[in-house]
Amino acid sequence: MSTEDVSFPAADGESVVGRWFLPDGEPVGVVAIAPAMAMPMRFYRHLAAWLAERGLAVLTFSYRGSEPELYGPMRDSSATALDWYHDAEVAAGHARARADAVGVPLSWVGHSFGGQSLGFLADVGVDRCVMVTSGTGWRGKAAPRIRRWSPLLWRVIAPVATAAVGYYPGRTLRILDDVPGGVMRQWGRWCLHPDYLFSEHPELRDRFAKIQTPVTALWTSDDELISPESIRYWLREFPHAEVELVEMRAADHGLSRIGHSGFFRPKRAVLWDEMLLPRLATAAPPR
Repeated sequence: MSTEDVSFPAADGESVVGRWFLPDGEPVGVVAIAPAMAMPMRFYRHLAAWLAERGLAVLTFSYRGSEPELYGPMRDSSATALDWYHDAEVAAGHARARADAVGVPLSWVGHSFGGQSLGFLADVGVDRCVMVTSGTGWRGKAAPRIRRWSPLLWRVIAPVATAAVGYYPGRTLRILDDVPGGVMRQWGRWCLHPDYLFSEHPELRDRFAKIQTPVTALWTSDDELISPESIRYWLREFPHAEVELVEMRAADHGLSRIGHSGFFRPKRAVLWDEMLLPRLATAAPPR
């Protein structure tokens, strides 16, 4: 297994940074992993390396402005949440080109916010999608605890903190991680509205409706952020996609907990073998 650092231009000329994890031989498939909100691409490196060892070429990437070591000071970023969806779109196109070059299928693995981005990929031609703990961001369908305190976050904490330092300092506040100000402001508006991103961009519903990619939506009852209702509510936006909704029960896999992001941690790699690998598109059985 080897790695390859890359960058590719977004539609507006900004660069999106990524890293490939490559198998030793010709890949049997290509996988792109789309990050959750405020989650660095390095968080997905263990899964990416694991998949590469099984014959898949895997792209991880980072939304513009999300990691200062890659993009410079976060307070200088002009990125919005909508820009991040378009970053996912160009990352998918980059992965599609690699898949086409070797004649293998492309799978999209989207974590939370990254799973939502499938709606922007109608023109890319993704062969399979696995959404992991991905539902609507609307607070009305969130887990009960989030439903209670999120108005305080979106209406008071986030605006004040962002105005004070020029970006949302989630790491300091211990609520999410650091996020560019434009992303946090727009995402907050969406999360307070039942139509989420369609509240500002109703025209995108037609684009989402074009998606025919088969989707597996993985969820767990111990998710601290979203609820099963949130996932079902979001999946209505893909009326022409074949959808498989699968609950991951921690005890069924010898685990005590999974949570919103635990699926991607190496201590829960049993889930990768049992829940993910069989649902990825490959040209031949993975090694």
